[in-house]
Amino acid sequence: MQYVSRLPLSGEKYRVEIKTLEKPMKVNPDFLNDVKGISPKLLGRMKKEAVECPVKKATIPFLECFICSNFITRVRGVVYCKGELL
Repeated sequence: MQYVSRLPLSGEKYRVEIKTLEKPMKVNPDFLNDVKGISPKLLGRMKKEAVECPVKKATIPFLECFICSNFITRVRGVVYCKGELL
């Protein structure tokens, strides 16, 4: 987990860098149902990305992070997270 120094966003507690993987991580099919509007090309790229989740203390697929209630935004390869308990 790497912290980037920029002005803080409202409610932001963590800034987590996105890692690009060679092979996609397994994603729960329930998460895929929540992101049905995303194009297949973008979805394929997102499946090959992961983050070191500060809440779950584990590496998770970016799609799981994207639909999390703690997700604020993603800017230039960095995810802004509220860091609240789930």
